[in-house]
Amino acid sequence: MPSASSDYGGGALVPISPESEVAAVYPLHHGLKYPISRLSISWSRGNSLLVSVFASPPSGDSVEDDAGGKVVEVKLGGGDGEISDAHWRRIAYDSVSPFALLQSRKNAVSSLSKMSMNSPYDADWWDYIMEYSKGINALLGSQRSASVPAIDDPKLVITKGEEPTSLKAAWELLEMFYAENPSHSWLPERLVDWLADYDSLFSGTHPTVHSKLVDFQKDLVNLQVVEENPKYWEVISSALAVGWLDIVVKMLRLHGSYRLDQLSNRETENGLVEAVAVLISKMPRMRLDQEAGKLGECFKAKPDFVKAWEKWRGQIYKLDSSAFWFQCAHQQTREGLRSMLQIMLGNANSLSSATFHWIELYISHLLYIRPFTVGLESMYSLTQKSIQLKPMASAHRLMGLIIGILGENTEVVLAECLKGFGPWMVAHAMELLAAGSDHAEMLLHEERQNLGGISIEELHQLIYAQVLSSHPLTWQIAPIYLISCMKHGMVLLQILLSKQPVQDNQLLLKSIEICRLYELHSITSNIMKITGVHHWKHGRKGCGVFWLQQARDEYRLNRIAQQLFDSVGKSISDESFKQWEGLIQLLGSDSKTAGGLEFLHKYRDFKKSLQHVYDGKTTDAARKAVESLILLMKNPSTPQRFYLPLLYDSLKLLNWKDRPLLNVSQTNLLLTKLQDLSMARLRPDFVESELPPQALNSVRLALATNLGRAILEE
Repeated sequence: MPSASSDYGGGALVPISPESEVAAVYPLHHGLKYPISRLSISWSRGNSLLVSVFASPPSGDSVEDDAGGKVVEVKLGGGDGEISDAHWRRIAYDSVSPFALLQSRKNAVSSLSKMSMNSPYDADWWDYIMEYSKGINALLGSQRSASVPAIDDPKLVITKGEEPTSLKAAWELLEMFYAENPSHSWLPERLVDWLADYDSLFSGTHPTVHSKLVDFQKDLVNLQVVEENPKYWEVISSALAVGWLDIVVKMLRLHGSYRLDQLSNRETENGLVEAVAVLISKMPRMRLDQEAGKLGECFKAKPDFVKAWEKWRGQIYKLDSSAFWFQCAHQQTREGLRSMLQIMLGNANSLSSATFHWIELYISHLLYIRPFTVGLESMYSLTQKSIQLKPMASAHRLMGLIIGILGENTEVVLAECLKGFGPWMVAHAMELLAAGSDHAEMLLHEERQNLGGISIEELHQLIYAQVLSSHPLTWQIAPIYLISCMKHGMVLLQILLSKQPVQDNQLLLKSIEICRLYELHSITSNIMKITGVHHWKHGRKGCGVFWLQQARDEYRLNRIAQQLFDSVGKSISDESFKQWEGLIQLLGSDSKTAGGLEFLHKYRDFKKSLQHVYDGKTTDAARKAVESLILLMKNPSTPQRFYLPLLYDSLKLLNWKDRPLLNVSQTNLLLTKLQDLSMARLRPDFVESELPPQALNSVRLALATNLGRAILEE
């Protein structure tokens, strides 16, 4: 990586200053028997290195198969254990369309805003942001909730759907707090739904409500009387604390008092269980909509919710002080139900005992202690309190992101997105962060001198474009992100396209297509020139001339003509004629395209006519050959050094036995050209043709003889 003070260079699209980090160690499993004598390191695909390990056996030992060395591929970076490289590439490709659509709309809104000081497009922009966020969210995977089975299993308390990913969980957090209006009162309920989908992500390193439910479900199969098992009441209380009401009610209905043979003996106990279940199923919930099968009464207006909440709490107090508890003989049921009532009444100690990490405790406080919280009101202080009560030994990468969001710290959110989820996340989440607040928009869009005059938003888009450019399977989508960068994007796009290899025809055509799409005509021409020179130097002369013609490179076509001239000026019997004849055919007759090669095209026609004469054709063929010769000698593009080879190859025409084929004026023209050749040979830069020593005298004699015969005939 170049230093922060260095210019763009070293093959990197974006210079990134190195940070003080602990050096990463990558083990090499080469399996060689002998000591290592030398290492050779080169880049492979993507972020992988090819390490060639060379071993030298001790003197006197026989050379075995592994004595020479091994080539080991080392993948840099820890990667993402949840998402494979192929899946990441699919995400990268699928996210191009929503990103490009949003950028197009952004440019349109910006243009309209410049024309009118009072822009009416703020509401539409929020709709665009939500559509963009939903589009990205959809490609990250489906909802974790599994489909409802046709036959309900009463002992199946938690269903297993598609495994969640931290990337999708992080995106939904950003969507929840930034794309949606965070001032809405249903934010606590959105967090309940989020935790229900993604609490399992924390189960790998910490106990969670989800992991406790999964463990209990394994034991549930062998339990006959569930209410006598302490874990039964523990997991019910934990699920209730985080608002998973449908699971709580379903587990309560597993209580033994619901059995037909127990109803008569445990009527009071069953009544208390059912009363708690009904209270839970009627819990007021402040949310936009209620999914089918979910319990609780939904309220959209805060006054209605407050009124229903106070009524519901009054019913809980009334049940908690009821005399029926003294009539309940089953101790575990009595204690378990009353513990659940304490959770619904917002007892802080009960909530702390029922939860396992600070996010669960935090959500339980929002549900039962601060149910009227609006937006981010006092949320950060509650976060700090929850972390103190339920600290975590090793923080999950989602934890830092949540803390940054709740603390309304855009810099921390950016840093956690980059550290935990990579450049893709930052590049695509930027619009969500900017939509969340005016302060964030100013922070992200302000041009900074220490970044070379670009904004933070443009910097991270450039970084992501460089990541895409480093892999042969994703480089072609990097231009979408580069063109969204107003300062340096177009320049870096030109660098990217100019660095693409020209050996692969498909890559070449893709580069040209991208250039034409963004009207980079000069880059298109340069790519074609490089391709033409590459093919020419590697012996594919026809391909080389084709691409140079496409680039309209007159200079190099003329240089190629000079090289061809060296092989053309030979006798017609030379076998080299067939080697360059096809190339001349490719050149065409358009002088603007062929450049200095126009002469070779006409020379090819003359050679063909002359070949018919040597094959014993009639006088008509000889006359056509003479016409081609005269056209060549009159053409100003014919080099003077070819005058003598042309006339020497035409000796049979000049000495035609039946009658002279050239009239007096044509013969004088050829004599004049021969005189011009004599003057040109005096110049130091003149190149002599490889002809026999007597060639000039033979031509002069033939022209003099033909002139005399032509005069006599006329």
